[in-house]
Amino acid sequence: MKFRPLAVGVGLAAVLALAACGGSGSPTSGERAAHQADSNRQPAVPRPSPTEAREDTEKDAEKDTTTAQISTFALDVDTASYGYARRTLEEGRWPAPGEIRPEEWVNAFRQDYAQPPDDGFTVHVDGATLPARDEAVLRVGLQTRASDTASRRPANLTFVVDVSGSMAEPGRLDLVKSALLTLLDQLAPGDQVSIVAFSDEAEVLASMTPLTARDELKSAVERLSIAGGTNLGAGLVTGYQEASKAFRPAATNRVILLSDGLANQGNTEWEAILDQVKEYAGKQVALLTVGVGRDYGDALMEQLADNGDGMAVYVSSQEEATKIFTTQLPATIELRARDAKAQVVFNPSVVESYQLIGYENRALATEEFRDDSRDGGEIGPGHSVTALYAIRLKPGAKGQLAQATVRWQDPDTREASEASRSVRADELAASVWDKAPVRLQVDVVVAAFAVYLRDRKAFGMDLPELGEQATRLAAASEDPMVSELVTLIDKARSVG
Repeated sequence: MKFRPLAVGVGLAAVLALAACGGSGSPTSGERAAHQADSNRQPAVPRPSPTEAREDTEKDAEKDTTTAQISTFALDVDTASYGYARRTLEEGRWPAPGEIRPEEWVNAFRQDYAQPPDDGFTVHVDGATLPARDEAVLRVGLQTRASDTASRRPANLTFVVDVSGSMAEPGRLDLVKSALLTLLDQLAPGDQVSIVAFSDEAEVLASMTPLTARDELKSAVERLSIAGGTNLGAGLVTGYQEASKAFRPAATNRVILLSDGLANQGNTEWEAILDQVKEYAGKQVALLTVGVGRDYGDALMEQLADNGDGMAVYVSSQEEATKIFTTQLPATIELRARDAKAQVVFNPSVVESYQLIGYENRALATEEFRDDSRDGGEIGPGHSVTALYAIRLKPGAKGQLAQATVRWQDPDTREASEASRSVRADELAASVWDKAPVRLQVDVVVAAFAVYLRDRKAFGMDLPELGEQATRLAAASEDPMVSELVTLIDKARSVG
C-alpha cells in the first residue's frame, strides 16, 4: 500500500492523530436551513469551534504508552453519520466536518467476525504492519449472536413520528409511512405497537395495540399528516409515557423516533429533552432514532440515541427504509447487552504510542470500565462493533502487544460479564498490509476516507489514492457497499 508522506514529515500515527479526532464546530446544513426558515428556532447544542477542536485534537490525539497505556470507550453501533454523508455526497455536496464520525462509517460495513455460541460477545483482534516499519493498524472487533424473528421475545414498540411542516419534503413523511406499513406486516402476532404523532403538540394515534389488530394500526399510520412546527420534546415525552404505561417485563420495550431532527419548539437540546423522559427511560426502554431528510439535525438525533440507551440510523431511500424496517429491525428489536464498554491495554514495551480512530464522544475514564453505573452502549443481536487504532511500534519489540476486553450487562438481570483476547507483536509482523484480511483493509480505507472528508488528510493518502485502494478492494470483496464507496470517493473528488 502506498502512503504519501506529509510535507511536515510526520508518520502515520501522527497523521491519524491530527485527522481522526478533530471535528468541525460548523452548524450542519440542516441547522442553517431550519434557522433561516424559522425565526423561532432555538440554537443547537454548542460545539467547539474548528480552532478549538483542532487544538484539542493535537493535545489529546496520540497517546504515549508510558503515561497512558489504557484506552476505554463505550460501544456504539450507530450508522447515521455514514448514511447522511452518503446522501450528501450523492447530491454533490461535501459533508459538514462535524457530522463525520469515523466509527459509524466503519460500523456501517459488513464484518466477518465469528459469532459467539451464547448471548455474550466474541472478541476479535488483528492488524497489519504498514510500509513504515514501526507503524501498524490494530483492529478490535466485537460480535454478538444473531437471532431471527421467530425465536425472539415479543416486543412493545412505540413509534414517535414527526409530522411537522419540514416533513412534507418528498423522502420524509411519505418514506416513513411506507416503511411503517411494510413493517406492520413483518412483526409477529405477540408484538404490540403504539403510534404517537407530533408537530406543535403530541397526539396518540394508537395506544398499545396487539399485532392481531393490524388494520387498526395501519389506519393510524394512514392518518399521519403534515401540520405545524417541531416540538420533538413533546413527542418523545408522550412516546415514553405510552411505552411506560404498556411496559411488559417479559418483552423488549423500545421507543422509535422517526424525524428529520429539526426541533424548533419547546426544548430543542438533547439534555433537556432526555431530562424530561429520564423517569420513563430508566424502565429499560431503549431508544432508536431514524433520521430522514436532506436537511437533518444530526447532532440532536445522535446525542438522543447515544444518551437514550439506543442507536441512530439514517435512511434516504425506499430501498434503505425497506432494509432497516423489514430486514434489520424485526431481527434486532431485542438487546443482547446493556451498557457495553471496551478497554484495550497496550504493552508499553512493545507499543510506543497509539491513536483510537473515532469514538471521541464515547470516551471513558479507565476507572469507568468496571463502574456499572456508568452508561455504555446497547447492543442488539448480530451486531458487530469495530475499533481501529493507529499504533507506533518500538523497533524489534516482541511479546504481547495489547489485550482487548469487552464488559457488558445482561439486559434483564443486569449481571456483568467480560470477554477478552490478546494479540502478539509477531502476529502483526506476519500480516503486512497487502496480505492482510480484505475486511481489515476495507475498514482502514473507509476510516481513512471519513477522516479525509473531515480534515483533508488521512493515512497520508489523497482522494485518488483512496479511490485506487477502494477499487481494488471492491473487486476483491465483491461487496456492493465497497463498490458504492468507490462511487462516493469519485463524488468527493468532483465536489472537493
